[in-house]
Amino acid sequence: MGGDHGPSIVAPGIAQAAQSLPGVRFLLHGDAAAIEAELAKHPKARAVSEVRHCDKAIGMDEKPAQAMRRGKGSSMWNAIEALRANEAHACVSAGNTGALMAISKLILRMGADLERPAIVANWPNMKGVTTVLDVGANVQSDADQLIEFAIMGAAFHHAMHGAKRPTVGLLNVGSEDEKGHEEVREAHAILREAKLDFDYHGFVEGSDIAYGTVDVVVTDGFTGNVALKTAEGMARFFSSEIKSTLTSGPLAMLGALIASGALSKMRKRLDPSRVNGAPLLGLNGIVVKSHGGADANGFESALRVAVNLARSDFRAQIDRNLQRLTAAAAKDEAPASGQDQGAAE
Repeated sequence: MGGDHGPSIVAPGIAQAAQSLPGVRFLLHGDAAAIEAELAKHPKARAVSEVRHCDKAIGMDEKPAQAMRRGKGSSMWNAIEALRANEAHACVSAGNTGALMAISKLILRMGADLERPAIVANWPNMKGVTTVLDVGANVQSDADQLIEFAIMGAAFHHAMHGAKRPTVGLLNVGSEDEKGHEEVREAHAILREAKLDFDYHGFVEGSDIAYGTVDVVVTDGFTGNVALKTAEGMARFFSSEIKSTLTSGPLAMLGALIASGALSKMRKRLDPSRVNGAPLLGLNGIVVKSHGGADANGFESALRVAVNLARSDFRAQIDRNLQRLTAAAAKDEAPASGQDQGAAE
């Protein structure tokens, strides 16, 4: 029921997913009359869907605290409850991001040894796709949280993009060891020595995201969200400028016609709907946030992210790396027996 368009994009998105993701079924929570009206237009979606009626829906402008107080029994709350009850393997919502994060954390809780969830984004680059996190869940993050984000991001990239040993970088204002604030330097020092299921590259800069220097870029939610919104704005700017230039006169229009195939390919490459679907990593369950303005293609993309994660072992990979990190920290903190004996004597 959330997002800019509600059931009118969910139903056709499911119809497309029914073809691209055979065998998947959907529980749709919300106003049954509104949902059924849209499903009637898409028989393929109707065939794989079950509708569960509820009268309440979380508004897009509600504060997280307000949503948690009045959210019980809403479509968002019930969808996440279905996930906790093992009636579903994943939850997808285009609704209020803050409310989705707060209610998910309340109902599902965090995974073992994880402190905070992170929102991850798929970012097109010159080589393919970069995984970037956090892009909005946490305004500030300390060194331990940045390390958790690195572990979660690497597991996500492995599950979604097939990299056996993803490369991970910490976003910073320079690549030198002395650059950046204390938290990012501390995380850098620990990741450099840790033996985990990914290759730690070191510091990366903003331009490295588009270059594809590493598979996973880790940062706090404030910086990540600003970078993401800036990139989205620049993509729209360039798209508008190219369109304006190619329609500026007869010769330009002729050139556009000749290059139409290449331009179409570029447009698809930069289409945000291709990479829609931002998981809330770290929870005891798979929750994927779809962009509120997504169309049917974009919502299908978010569904595909949820299904691929549900079919992967990314949560087990996160647990393995956290255990290795904990074991390494315990080993470093354990005093040498000889030193203890000497001190006693």
